[in-house]
Amino acid sequence: IQYMLSHQLQELALDEAAKNYKAPVNCDLLKVPVVNHQIWSQMGMPARAQEMKIQKVLKLLSAGVTAVVKVIDTANMLEAHQDALGFLCRSFFEINNIRRGAIRPVCANRLVYCHKICCLEVTLQKG
Repeated sequence: IQYMLSHQLQELALDEAAKNYKAPVNCDLLKVPVVNHQIWSQMGMPARAQEMKIQKVLKLLSAGVTAVVKVIDTANMLEAHQDALGFLCRSFFEINNIRRGAIRPVCANRLVYCHKICCLEVTLQKG
């Protein structure tokens, strides 16, 4: 664990491994969200670059959550398993909130419906 935390693992290997851990079909909120094309067109290059970095982190986190779910018996989860899933899912939620907050200033006064999308009080939904 120390090594993995202190050394960057090869991106190609991580991407290849992540393909084995796609979000389950019954868990839409674990899929990495993409920015609406109308909002994307209003974003400058720095904001787009930041969004791509956040999407990359969410992709890895989503694969991690899926991998954890695959190795535990969800019918007989230990408290540590529940805690691990809780921490990972909360991290996913918080990163999504950071990303929505970062998009908000880009959209301010440009698109009327954007406020609703970027508002942190709005519950994330599938689709």
